[in-house]
Amino acid sequence: MAITVMNRCEQKYFITEDLYDELMKKIESKLEKDKYFKETIYNIYFDNENNELIYKSISKPIYKEKIRLRSYEVPKSNMVVFLEIKKKYKDITNKRRIALEYSDLINYLDNGIMPNTNKQILSEIDYCFKRYNLKPVINITYDRLAYKLKEDSNFRITFDNNIRYSLDELKLSKLDDKNILFNSGYIMEVKSLNGLPIWFNKILTELKIYPTSYSKINKIYAKIGGVYV
Repeated sequence: MAITVMNRCEQKYFITEDLYDELMKKIESKLEKDKYFKETIYNIYFDNENNELIYKSISKPIYKEKIRLRSYEVPKSNMVVFLEIKKKYKDITNKRRIALEYSDLINYLDNGIMPNTNKQILSEIDYCFKRYNLKPVINITYDRLAYKLKEDSNFRITFDNNIRYSLDELKLSKLDDKNILFNSGYIMEVKSLNGLPIWFNKILTELKIYPTSYSKINKIYAKIGGVYV
């Protein structure tokens, strides 16, 4: 989790629990559990009062960006969290993030006090905060299973489910009693530097698993606001 810059191809799929079981039977021998195999991920997404970034993303432009705060546990003041800027151009995703203590993050958001961290990435994130007049708009928490290919650790597959969200609770906190995006199934995301292996593509085709544009935040706003995604 110390990596600050990532460039990779990402493709998402929505699969049922039955398809998950079938897929894993075919590929589990080639996979190993990631270092962070099973975890809960806590996120706060930022936008302005017009939801400019969210609605731009829903329109499916060639280029889009988002700013989010991420933690791998409910943080206390001295725990490390990650402030990220994620940009996507066509199928290539670039994620840049800074690691900082939660208390420093709160000082930055509430008082504009710049934390002592990677200055280049911080200045890029800070520019977006000022340009778009960003504020916390939605809290999204989900559970994740993560695998990597034995022969290529840059090829990762994650499965997200139990996606909870709140537009009211805008601090990193547990959302166990909040809204659920869907009741069953997984968002599968394949992340690689060199595209999908031929054998993996064949299995996806055999199981009729096809790529889709699936943004958690976009689907949530479509659900609560009736926006077509």
